[in-house]
Amino acid sequence: MTHHLDTRLLHIGSAPYDPASGTAPVSLPAIRTSTVRFASIEALERAQKLKGDGERAITYGRSGMDTHRALEDVFTQLENGARAFLAPSGLAAITTVFLGLLRAGDHALVADCVYGPLRHLDQTLLRGLGIELTYFAPGRDDLDALVRPNTRMVYLESPGSLLLQMLDLPALAQAARRRGLTVVADNTWGSGYIYRPLDLGAHVSVVAGTKYVSGHSDLMLGAVVVGDDPALAARLDTVQYAIGNSISADDAWLALRGVRTMPVRMAHQARSALQVCHFLERHPLVARVYHPALPSDPGHALWQRDCTGSNGMLSVQLKLPAAAGRVCADALQLFEIGFSWGGYESLVQWVTPGALAGHAYWQPADQAVLRLHVGLESVDDLIADLSQALERAAQEAAA
Repeated sequence: MTHHLDTRLLHIGSAPYDPASGTAPVSLPAIRTSTVRFASIEALERAQKLKGDGERAITYGRSGMDTHRALEDVFTQLENGARAFLAPSGLAAITTVFLGLLRAGDHALVADCVYGPLRHLDQTLLRGLGIELTYFAPGRDDLDALVRPNTRMVYLESPGSLLLQMLDLPALAQAARRRGLTVVADNTWGSGYIYRPLDLGAHVSVVAGTKYVSGHSDLMLGAVVVGDDPALAARLDTVQYAIGNSISADDAWLALRGVRTMPVRMAHQARSALQVCHFLERHPLVARVYHPALPSDPGHALWQRDCTGSNGMLSVQLKLPAAAGRVCADALQLFEIGFSWGGYESLVQWVTPGALAGHAYWQPADQAVLRLHVGLESVDDLIADLSQALERAAQEAAA
């Protein structure tokens, strides 16, 4: 019998019954160790051979134990992938992909709407290693015209990081595959539950489990998930082990705990976020709301076609100067100022004009932009908080 994903997420990592007592805890304990013992040299050699063949094998604490394996299973189930590799943060997962799939002299095409720290990774590490990235505007630039003889990869993020721009991932993936390029997609927004890049044509999906998988803002986590491509998985396995990426057993356990409630949390936050969007659309101080599940959003048709749900993320552009965004963010009481999202709490980020400069989707204007994450608080309270903060920002802008 094939169960629904919601059911599978609840049962992955359940602790086995003790054969003597016939009892078991509900959750698999966090198995903490640095050293792994082997019953014999033969057992050690067997594990090392499996590891050398790119298989999942327990050889040392850095490669993980049962708790880690259960979390890897969670990510492969979420993303409909074949192999998952854990990393200590979302950015570490991104770094694993770039170092694992590119070499000195290689070139990659990167959507200009990607997670901002990727540009920092480009400037501070990749360029020094002889890896060149070109940022392009999805939906506007001709991908074929940008491909060079040394282009190896296309890196995408849908929806985009700051303005939630939906990309036509199937079309982009088809164009990239036609040229023999590896397609990688940052799927932190969808986290495998409401969006599945591997099913839409990507070879690799990257997720910051810090966000919705965790759900409680108490751990850092990343994952790289590969489709049915053993050669690609072997390359990523090699580089992950070489650079020493690992996560603690406690963080793996916390992520397993968090993912059990992810379907319920995301659905609730999606409903609340849509109510907040409708409130903002009607507000006289709002110029535009960015949220793909909103019917007025330019990416709504793509969202309807490719996604199975939404979440609590949205951005709002105000009919106020950019600096008024600082005032509005400071005036909010329930939306805390913070860069992350995906947890139970509501957050706000003032999007500085410079952060949007490289996004072709952004129509330059001296107007404030805020990115909001709608948490699990009462949506009526959140709307009231936004209302008073907008009024405060308008008053200061008029003074």
